[in-house]
Amino acid sequence: MTGANGFSVPGYGPQRSTWARLLARDSLARRLDWPILLSAIALSVIGAALVYSATRNRTELNQGDPYYFLFRHLLNTGIGFALMIGTVWLGHRTLRGAVPILYGISVFLILLVLTPLGATINGSHAWIKLPGGFSLQPSEFVKITIILGMAMLLAARVDAGDKPYPDHRTVLQSLGLATVPILIVLLMPDLGSVMVMVIIVLGVLLASGASNRWVFGLMGTGAAGAIAVWQLGVLDEYQINRFAAFANPELDPAGVGYNTNQARIAIGSGGLFGTGLGNGSQTTGQFVPEQQTDFVFTVAGEELGFIGAGLIILLLGIVLWRACRIARETTELYGTIVAAGIIAWFGFQSFENVGMTLGIMPVAGLPLPFVSYGGSSMFAVWVAVGLLQSIRVQRPMSA
Repeated sequence: MTGANGFSVPGYGPQRSTWARLLARDSLARRLDWPILLSAIALSVIGAALVYSATRNRTELNQGDPYYFLFRHLLNTGIGFALMIGTVWLGHRTLRGAVPILYGISVFLILLVLTPLGATINGSHAWIKLPGGFSLQPSEFVKITIILGMAMLLAARVDAGDKPYPDHRTVLQSLGLATVPILIVLLMPDLGSVMVMVIIVLGVLLASGASNRWVFGLMGTGAAGAIAVWQLGVLDEYQINRFAAFANPELDPAGVGYNTNQARIAIGSGGLFGTGLGNGSQTTGQFVPEQQTDFVFTVAGEELGFIGAGLIILLLGIVLWRACRIARETTELYGTIVAAGIIAWFGFQSFENVGMTLGIMPVAGLPLPFVSYGGSSMFAVWVAVGLLQSIRVQRPMSA
C-alpha cells in the first residue's frame, strides 16, 4: 500500500512507492537541484573559514580554544545537512499534513521565550537557553511554519480544482495564521525576524494569485503598524538607536553608529583581493563586533576582498535563481507558494545583512544565510533547502 504522501507502507503489498519509481525511471541524483545544493555547501564552507578567522583570537569567547567556533559551525552545518536529507525524504507534501502540529510547536516555543526560560543574547531577548551551553532561537523555525501554513491554506482549494485562485476568506485565514507568531516575536522584541516574516507573507501572497488589494492593503497596514510600534514604545532603546544611526551615520560614530562605521572601514580596506585570511587588521584587532554572526560579511570584505565578497553574493544569487526556477516549474500551487516564501526569506535576509554592513540598510541583527555562525539559523536554512529539493524531486515526471 502507498500512503497519501507517496511513500510505501511496509507489510501492505508489493506496490512500489513514489521514491522507488523515481529511482527506477529517473535517477534521484539527476532530479536534485545540484546548483542549489553545491552553492549552499560552498557558502557554509566559506562561512566556516570566516567564522574561524573572526574568532580564533577571541579568547573571551572561544574559551581558549581557537577552533571552538569552527568546530561548532561545522557541527551545525552537518546537522543542518542531515535535516535537509530528512526533509527531502519526508517530502513537502507529507509536511503539508503535519502543519497544524508544527505550527503549534513553533508558537509554543516562541511563547517560552517570554517566560523565565527565555534569554537575552546580543541585546535581543529571542532565545531559549538549553543544557550544555547551547541555545535555541525559535523565531528561525517560525519562518518555515509560516510558509508551510500559509501555503497549505492558500493552495488547498486551488490544488483540489475547486477555485482558480484563493478567495478572500482563505486569504484572511492565512493572514491570521501568520499574524499570531509575528505579534509574539514583536513582543520579544525581535524586530529583524519580524521584518523577514512580513516579507515572507508578502511573497507568499504574491505567489498565491491572491487579489492585489490584499498585497497593497498589507503594505499599508505594515506601514501603519510600524508607526504605531514606534509611537507606543514597543521597541527597545538600542533598536531605536540603530534606526537613528542609519538615518544619520554621523549622529554618534563612537556609539550607536560604531558598528556600521567599523564594518564599512573593514570592507573598504580589503580592496580587490583582500588582505588574506587571518590577516585583516580590523578583524584581528576585534574592531567590528559580532563578526562571526551578524557582521560576518565584513570578514569576507576585508580578508577576501571584492572577489571573495562578490563570490558570496554570486552563490546566494545562484540559490535564489534556482529556487525561482523550481517555483516556476512545479505544477502545484502549494509547491510554488512554499518556494516563493523561501525566495522572499533568503532574498530579503541576504540583502539586509549585506546592506547593513555597507550602511545602506539599518542594523537589524539578521544572520547571513549559510555563512553566519548560529545553529538555529543554520538548521532552518538547510530545512528550507530540503523543501526546495523535495518540490523539485516530487514534481511530475513530465515536468
